Amino acid sequence: MKNVTLALLVALGALLGRPHTASAQQFLVVVNASNSVHSISVSDLSKIFLKRTTTWSSGQPAVPVDLSDSSSVRAAFSNAVHGRSVSAILAYWQRMIFSGRGVPPVQMASESDVLAYVRAHPDAVGYVRNGTALGADVRTLAVAR
Repeated sequence: MKNVTLALLVALGALLGRPHTASAQQFLVVVNASNSVHSISVSDLSKIFLKRTTTWSSGQPAVPVDLSDSSSVRAAFSNAVHGRSVSAILAYWQRMIFSGRGVPPVQMASESDVLAYVRAHPDAVGYVRNGTALGADVRTLAVAR
């Protein structure tokens, strides 16, 4: 019985200590190549997209850009970063708009639109499907758990 309990505890510890990679493999967080920030925590990234934080750690304004509500990449991002569904995030923004406390990030119809926006706005942050060619003036932002 001790061996079974120990094996279960070791297995549980391995699962809890392992980084969540499924969602991380579905999208890349992208910023303008001139952005001085190279890594961010999931919590801080969520705060930027919920506009609870409006600046980068460098003090520059943070400008989040989302994909459309129906995007599977947005669903993966929302679940991994906010720990909530897209519909829960939309409800959050409805409350913020109704109360006059904020407006959601600009939305883009496609990943190429997100990349163009990030390329044109040095303080922007967005996300695209993993494997998307980023092109010039856009780089990934490391997200730490």
